[in-house]
Amino acid sequence: MAPQPDLLADPGLTHLRAAGVSLVLDLSEARLPRVVHWGADLGALDPAGLAALRLAARPQPIGFSVDGPVDVAVLPEQSAGWLGTPGLIGNRGGADFSTAFRVTGASLGPGEGAAGEGPAEGRGGRLTVHAHDPAAALELELTIELTPQGLVRQRAALTNAGDTPFAVDAVHLTLPVPPDATDLLDFTGHHLRERSPQRTPFTHGLRMRENRTGRTGYDAAYLLAAGTAGFGNRSGRVWAVHTAWSGNHRTFAERTFHSVSLLGSGELLLSGEVLLDPGASYRTPWQYGSFGTGLDEVSARFHRHLRARPHHPSGPRPVVVNTWEAVYFDHDLTRLRGLADAAAAVGAERFVLDDGWFGSRRNDRRGLGDWYVSDEVWPDGLGPLTDHVTGLGMQFGIWVEPEMINPDSDLARAHPDWIMATGDRLPGPARSQQVLDLARPEAYRYILERLDDLLTTYPVSYLKWDHNRDLVEAGHQPAGRAGVHDQTLAVYRLMDELRARHPHVEIESCSSGGGRVDLEILQRTDRVWVSDCIDALERQRIQRWTNTLIPLELMGTHIGAGLAHTTDRRHPVDFRAGTALFGHFGIEWDLTRAEPADIERLTRWVALYKELRGLLHSGVSVHADHADPAVEVSGVVAEDGTDAVFAVVATATSELYPPGPVRLPGLRPELTYHVRPLPPGDVPEGNATRWGVPLPWWTPEGVRLPGLALAEAGLQAPVLFPERLILLRATAG
Repeated sequence: MAPQPDLLADPGLTHLRAAGVSLVLDLSEARLPRVVHWGADLGALDPAGLAALRLAARPQPIGFSVDGPVDVAVLPEQSAGWLGTPGLIGNRGGADFSTAFRVTGASLGPGEGAAGEGPAEGRGGRLTVHAHDPAAALELELTIELTPQGLVRQRAALTNAGDTPFAVDAVHLTLPVPPDATDLLDFTGHHLRERSPQRTPFTHGLRMRENRTGRTGYDAAYLLAAGTAGFGNRSGRVWAVHTAWSGNHRTFAERTFHSVSLLGSGELLLSGEVLLDPGASYRTPWQYGSFGTGLDEVSARFHRHLRARPHHPSGPRPVVVNTWEAVYFDHDLTRLRGLADAAAAVGAERFVLDDGWFGSRRNDRRGLGDWYVSDEVWPDGLGPLTDHVTGLGMQFGIWVEPEMINPDSDLARAHPDWIMATGDRLPGPARSQQVLDLARPEAYRYILERLDDLLTTYPVSYLKWDHNRDLVEAGHQPAGRAGVHDQTLAVYRLMDELRARHPHVEIESCSSGGGRVDLEILQRTDRVWVSDCIDALERQRIQRWTNTLIPLELMGTHIGAGLAHTTDRRHPVDFRAGTALFGHFGIEWDLTRAEPADIERLTRWVALYKELRGLLHSGVSVHADHADPAVEVSGVVAEDGTDAVFAVVATATSELYPPGPVRLPGLRPELTYHVRPLPPGDVPEGNATRWGVPLPWWTPEGVRLPGLALAEAGLQAPVLFPERLILLRATAG
C-alpha cells in the first residue's frame, strides 16, 4: 500500500510485524509514540483488537507523579509526569529545560531493505513522526522501524526552530520491557580481554553504563540485554539494545516502582559539545533493539540484518596473513618475500603489511602522521613487495592509523595546532600518541590526500585501520571546545569518501584490538579485529561474545604462533586453528620458522576453512546451554537446516570423567542427521585416547540420529585434555 500521510485520524495505533516480532505504537492524543508492545508476534489485530490491547495495558492511576497514568514515550518527557531519565536534556539560556512535544504528522512506509512501496503484514515498516514544541521552539523527527529481520531501530533529529542557540546535553531513546525481565546482561573488559559478560539483577533504579573513551570502548555495554530469570543461549525471553555509535555513548536500564522498565541509550555529549544555532539540527545515533527466545535468536536478528545490506561482503572471505606478530617493525624485503612465499604455500589469499612502512616509523614512538613510504626501509617503494605478493596470487593489504599523530613526526612539527587539545595544554600521551583533529578541514584534506595517494599508487585491496588510544581532553584548538562528537563524524566522512573513491578496498576496524566494534562503524568497514590477544583460550570467550552482535564473516580470527604473544601460553596447532576457524580466518605467525609438522597441520586447516566458509559465513550461529562450565558447545547451522558444523571445546578440566553427553542445538527436529568427526578436528587429545579406550561412535561412519534426539538427548563427546577441541559435521539425509 502507499505511504499513509496522516495517522492521527485513527485511534493512533500502529502495528508493525516481522519475523515473529510485533511492535505496537500508540500516537493517540497527538503525543509522542509510546510502545504498547514489543516482543513476540501478536498475530493480525484489527483496529478494535489494537484498541483493546491498549486498554488492557493501562495501569490504575495510583502513586504516579501526576494525576492519571504516566505514559513513557520512546523519548520520555517530564511534562508527561515521567521523573526518570529524560529523553531530552538541554536548555535555551537556562530556560526550556522541559519539553511537551505534540505530534503534527506521521507517515508509514517501507523500512530499509523492505521490498515494495509500503509496509506489508509480516514485513515490518518505518514510522516517521514529526512533532513540535512551540513554547521551547523545537522541532522533533522520530524514525521508528521494524526491519524484515525483526529488529527495532530508532533515531531522533532535533531542530532549533527558535531565534537563539539551544544547548543539547543529551537525547535518549528508550524501549520498554516487561516486569518479568528480571536479569540483565551487559559487557565489560579491557585490552586483550574484550567483551567480557557480566550479569546483574534488574532491580529498581538506574543502571547506567557510560563510555567516555572517544571510541566504542573495550568496557562499553556493547549489548544490554534484559531477560526472564536465568535466560540462556537457547532459553528465556530476551530483549536487548545496542547503540550504533563509535564515540562516547551511554546505555542504561531503568526500573521504577510504577511498573515501568526501560532499556535506553544515546550519545554521551561532553559539556558544550552540541550548541544548535537557529535552524540547526542534531541527529542521534541509531538505537537497535532485538527480541528473541534466548540469546541465539537475539543475535540471529542482528546477523540477518547485517547480511541483508547491499554492501555486506558477499564473496568468499580470503585467508589473511598479517605480518605483525611475525616481523613487528623489522621490515626487510627479503624476509617479507619469504614470509609471502610461505603464506601462499599454506593457501593464504591476502597478505597484510602491518605497522612500520612509512616515515620514521621504526618503533611505536614516532612517525605517525607522516604517511609517505619510508625511503630508509623501502628505497624502491613498496612495488617490489606488492609485485611479489600479487604475483603469488594474493591480495595486498596495509596498516594505517589515520586518526593519530606522534609529537615526534614531521606533521606534528609543522602543524602542532592540528592536535586535539583543551586550552593551552596537550593531553597526556598514550603510546607516545596524540589525536589528530580531523574536524579541522585542512587536517582532514591532508589525511584524505595521503590515503588516496597510497591506494592509487599501489594495488592495495585492504586497509587495516587502527586507532590506538582513548580520546582524553579531545578539544578543538585554540578555544578547546570539546570535539569527540565532531571527530567521530569526521572519521565517518573520511571512510565514506575513501570508499567512494576506491570501492574495491575493504577496511578492517581495529582499535587497540577490539576497541571499536559497533554497527555504525560496520556501515563503512568490512570486518573488525576482535582482539589483539590471539591466545586461543582467551579467544574462545572473546569471539563467542563478539558474535552476540555480529556474524562470523565480520570477525577477524587469526591463528598465532605456538607461544602466544600476549599471554605466554602454549597451545597445539589444532586448538589454535580450530578456534580461528569460526570467523574470518587468518594467520599471524612467522611461517618461515614454523616446524614442518605444524605447517602440514595448518595447511589442512586452511583447506577446511575454504571448504566450510560458505556455511560459516551464511549460517546461523548456535550455542548450547551446557551445564558443565568446562565444556563449550557451539556451531553454525545452515539456514535451511541441512548442514552444520559444531565445535566441542574443553576450556578446563571437568568435574565429570567422562564429561557426559553434549546436545547439538539448532538442527531441524524432523530431519535425520549423519553426525561424524570432521578432520582435521577429529583428533580427541585426551586421556581416553592415550589409554587406548575409544569412544564407540567416534569413527568416520559416526551415527545417524534425528535432530530432535541430538538436541534433547545429545551424544557422548570424547574426553579431552584442557584447552583442546574437536569438530563435528552434521548433514541431513
